[in-house]
Order: sequence, then C-alpha cells, then structure tokens
Amino acid sequence: MSSAISKRLAIAGTVAVLVSGCAADGSGMTETGRGAAIGTASGAAAGALIGSLSADAGKGALIGAVGGALLGTAVGSYMEQQRQDFEKVLAPEIASGVIWVEKLPDDQLLVGMTGATSFEVDSDRIKSGFYSTMDKIARVVNKYGKTQLAIAGHTDNTGSAEYNMDLSRRRAAAVENYLASDGVHPSRMESRGYGMTRPVASNNTEQGRRLNRRVDIVIIPIRAS
Repeated sequence: MSSAISKRLAIAGTVAVLVSGCAADGSGMTETGRGAAIGTASGAAAGALIGSLSADAGKGALIGAVGGALLGTAVGSYMEQQRQDFEKVLAPEIASGVIWVEKLPDDQLLVGMTGATSFEVDSDRIKSGFYSTMDKIARVVNKYGKTQLAIAGHTDNTGSAEYNMDLSRRRAAAVENYLASDGVHPSRMESRGYGMTRPVASNNTEQGRRLNRRVDIVIIPIRAS
C-alpha cells in the first residue's frame, strides 16, 4: 500500500470516528447533515481502498476504454463540474436527505444513499421508486467518463456478521449492475461489501442504525500519472 493511500485511510478513519460521536451524542445536526458528513467519512475510506486496487491493475486498458485520462489542473475543474451536475439533477433527493453529494480529498466525489430508501428491507433488490434516482446518477456518470466508481455497501449490527457481510456485498453489486445496465462501462466500476465492520454512527439507536445502512459511490478521477 502506497504512503498516499495510507495517509488517506488514516485521515478518513479519524473523520469517521469524530462524525460518529456527533451523530450519537445529540449534537444538534439535522439527520440530513449527519448523513452528508457520515457519507463523506465512510466514502473516503472506501475510495482509498477500492481505488487503490483498480489503480494498480490494468490502468492502461482502463484509460484506453474511457478514451484517455485527465491531466494536471484539468482534474479539479472536471470533477467540480461533475459535482455541480450531480447537485443539479439530484436536487430533490438531496433536499429530502435520501442522497448526499460531497467533495472528498484528492478531487474525489461521493454520492451516498440510505439503505432504507434505496432497497427493500433485508434485500438486495433496489426499490422501483428509486430507479429514477439511479438513472439520474448514471446519466451524470456517463457524461463524465474519465472516472472510476468505487461502490461500497454497509449495514448496521442487526443480525449476524456473516449475514450482514453478504447483504452489503449484494447491495453494492446491485448498484454496480444497475449502473452497468444504464450504460456505465463495467471496467470503470468495482464493488465491495463491508457488512457491519465500518459503522459511522452508534448502533445503539435506530437513528444511528439508519445512518449505518448505506451504499456509498466514490467517484475517482482517472489521472494520466
């Protein structure tokens, strides 16, 4: 693991601990605000982990598949425009707190979703009412093709560790498969489940458990070097 990846993981872990404390102690943040902050912390860790795997294997083929990589200062403007597009098309979902879009370190972006809103209970089946939201995400992702998507599934601690790990994997894969069906190139995506191993809020309250049940999509620019 490179020193840059290790640094990102350490920072993300620290932020996750801090945000978890705020979510559990009645700090006064709204649930939407907590969701955005928590998604940022967990998404940074997921992006560092999954992004490092993709970057180390077949990068040349990936660059060829997406028609080139981003150079220098173009990265920041490319990702900022993408963030603005996400916020525009997902404005109703963001306002209602079911989706959050956040900037992450290293010009990465996070699109986070709550498990309760996007999936049937104890299932990897995406709710039909959430299809339109997934389609919006896919349209923006397809517009900005010079990126990778690290998709991470998470659960609360209800049930066994084995069950939750499997559910989180299936939910992350369901998001990956849906985006692929909407035209996102499979080589750009990688999904992973973390089960209950990465809580970002207290599992002692229903509110905290809701925040832990989530899928994060971390969008990582494909750089030339």
